[in-house]
Amino acid sequence: MSEFNKDDYLNDMEDAESLKNDPASAGSAPASDDAKDASASESPKAGDTSAQTDADKSADAGADESKADDADELTPLGKAKKEAADYLEALQRERAEFINFRNRSAKEKDTFRQHGIIDVLTALLPALDDIDRIREHSEMDDSFKAVASKIDKAFEKFGVEKFGVKGEEFDPTKHEAILHKPDPEAEKETVDTVVEAGYRIGDRVIRAARVVVASPQS
Repeated sequence: MSEFNKDDYLNDMEDAESLKNDPASAGSAPASDDAKDASASESPKAGDTSAQTDADKSADAGADESKADDADELTPLGKAKKEAADYLEALQRERAEFINFRNRSAKEKDTFRQHGIIDVLTALLPALDDIDRIREHSEMDDSFKAVASKIDKAFEKFGVEKFGVKGEEFDPTKHEAILHKPDPEAEKETVDTVVEAGYRIGDRVIRAARVVVASPQS
């Protein structure tokens, strides 16, 4: 066995300074780190490019839609459509106003007509009361009966209703009691005698019937 020589072993080892200056050995380790840095830097750039492309596409699409809307508003067809919509709205508004005016005019016409009938009826009430008294207390000849019948039919034609009958229940909304007469047989207040008949048009009482009321004895 040969004897270990310390000096020979140290001389055979490479000098640290030569290792430091060797380009092959010095560049191998940093090259790996640079490759990692390059790969890491390239990856975000690719993502940024994709996101930027999508944003550009969205912006371009919005701009195209805005341009299309502006172009449609400026076209003759777009203007014609807008004018047609405006005319239709105005026509519908005028039609609604006309319908309201027609309904209001019809109501006013009915009111004026009713007032005219009431005025005529009020003026003829004394004559109608006289005719009723003649019917009740004496015989009328045929000619007088014919005239009275025509008057009654004329008022019926205009919706005038005559009311007030002996024996019906007393109603203060349509009867005017000129006298209360105790009646031992009466269970409630009833009309005993009709002095003057009442007249109404629909629910409106023109004149209440003037009656003598039979009242129960207390």
